[in-house]
Amino acid sequence: MEMNDIVISPDPRLRQECAPVEEITPELRELVERMERDMFESEGCGLAAPQVGELIQLVIIDVDYTSADDYDPYVLINPVIVEQSDRLVPFNEGCLSIPGLTCEIRRPDHVVVEAENLDGDLMRYEASGDLMCVCLQHEIDHLHGITMFERLSPKDRMHAMRRYQDALSRGAKPGDTE
Repeated sequence: MEMNDIVISPDPRLRQECAPVEEITPELRELVERMERDMFESEGCGLAAPQVGELIQLVIIDVDYTSADDYDPYVLINPVIVEQSDRLVPFNEGCLSIPGLTCEIRRPDHVVVEAENLDGDLMRYEASGDLMCVCLQHEIDHLHGITMFERLSPKDRMHAMRRYQDALSRGAKPGDTE
C-alpha cells in the first residue's frame, strides 16, 4: 500500500533485501529528486528507496533543515556501516512508512558509514549520540528489509503493532507521529 507516494507497512517491499546500485544514471538522479520531494512534503528526516517502492540501496538524509531554504539531503548510495559502538542507547523513532507511531529503539550510540554520493565519490559519515546517528542506522536497516518493528522485543512489537493499527484507523499519514 502507498500513501502520498510512500510505501506503508505491512507492504512486502519493506521486508526485501535491496540490490546494490551498479551505476549512477539519469533515472537514479530522477529517483533522488522524487525522494527529496516526498521526504520534504512528509516532513521526514530520512527516506530509503524501498519506502518509495524501489528495491535498491539508496538513502537520503537531512536531519537539520528548518525550511525549503536550507533543505539539502545527503545522498547515500550503497551505504555500509563500517564501525559501530557496542554501547546501545534508547531513542524514540518514527518512520514515514509506519505513520502515527513512535517506538523506543536501542541502537549503537556511534556509527561510521561509507557510501557513494551522486558524483560517485566515496563518502564517510560519522555520527554519535544524535538524530543523525539514529537516522543512518534506521535508513540502512530499510535497505536490508528491517523496520522498527523488527528492532523491538516480541512483547513490545505486539503492543506497537496494535498502536499502529489504531493510528491507521484514525487516518495517520506519513509524517504523523503520536
